[in-house]
Amino acid sequence: MKVLVINSGSSSIKYQLFHMPEEEVICSGLIERIGLENGVVHYESEANSIKETIEIKNHKVGLEKVVALLLDTKIGVISSTEEIEVVGHRVVHGGRTFTKTTEITAEVKEEIKTLFSLAPQHNPANLEGILVAESIFTKAKQVAVFDTAFHQTIPEKAYAYAIPKKFLKEHQIRLYGFHGTSHKYVSEKAKTYLKKDKTKIITIHLGNGCSISAVKNGKSIDHSLGFGPVTGLVMGTRCGDIDHTLIFYLVNNLDYDIKEVNNLLQKESGMYGLTGYSDLRDIESEAAKGNKDCLLALDINVYRIKKYIGSYIAAMNGVEAIVFTAGIGENSSLIREKVCKDLDFFGIDIDVVKNNIRAKKLTEISTDSSKVKLLVIPTNEELEIAKQSYLL
Repeated sequence: MKVLVINSGSSSIKYQLFHMPEEEVICSGLIERIGLENGVVHYESEANSIKETIEIKNHKVGLEKVVALLLDTKIGVISSTEEIEVVGHRVVHGGRTFTKTTEITAEVKEEIKTLFSLAPQHNPANLEGILVAESIFTKAKQVAVFDTAFHQTIPEKAYAYAIPKKFLKEHQIRLYGFHGTSHKYVSEKAKTYLKKDKTKIITIHLGNGCSISAVKNGKSIDHSLGFGPVTGLVMGTRCGDIDHTLIFYLVNNLDYDIKEVNNLLQKESGMYGLTGYSDLRDIESEAAKGNKDCLLALDINVYRIKKYIGSYIAAMNGVEAIVFTAGIGENSSLIREKVCKDLDFFGIDIDVVKNNIRAKKLTEISTDSSKVKLLVIPTNEELEIAKQSYLL
């Protein structure tokens, strides 16, 4: 069976075509800078690799370009759109309604709309990808895989906020968690590696967006992102944890309006706010030159991660493995080393030689004497979506 996975963002579309259940990647690619004149198309198969700059006005144009590449007589991999039997879509926020992978119906689409306010940067783009895919792949089953679903196992003591309970019951205000597809994928890989049924694992997803999960016996029991994807760790442009009274101070004392505050905390904060750079590679490069702002930002970033590691060890009464994943987690040996330094009280000891890698597969970077396994596991959200869509 051919399963096409679409990860539709606000200005991009990631895609992979799989042959399932073999988990064979037939082709993959990325459409980026949608809505701009200098959009970029990436397409890669076993025989071909293409990068093209063209104007991509909207998601429909972007997906039509993907289909044109898939069907191309010279570089394509299918002869008809009807060859694709299932299209799996990433949907960021499922609220309380969607607790598992779901076949998309008219009712499901309407419910995803009602959740726009909970993920305004993500759910509208996710739904747009669904609507466009339905118009192109008319014979395929359309499936939604929700980022929040993996975190539905978090207990009420961890997901409920200490505010009047009517807000939880009537308005669904609670911790939901995100990056669930990634945390699920790498925690299962780690569990298999440990060769144990009962496990205590901390998974750390570090990219432009960052999150950390406590995963006990394969189930998420706590997570750093909450009602929306802004809390927790320091991110590329998002602030992570702050004192909420700061919001009132900005509005009441510094004359910000609420939209400006939202933009400030989501798009102008994090590593960008601390340094003027949102890409960690630039920050590490500047830090190596002695840039004090970048050196401090790295310390702030790492300190926040360490605090969450400690709290999740307490929540699970121990830890057997810590997993680093996503763009930064997989590629920044500096961040991994700084995070794991001075955690010897917990039996955490990183091997700096093993750590000096860019892992393409599961790699252990702890010393032989470390009580806790330190693992780098490349995430593959698209494969996880393909697996769940195929099995539905």
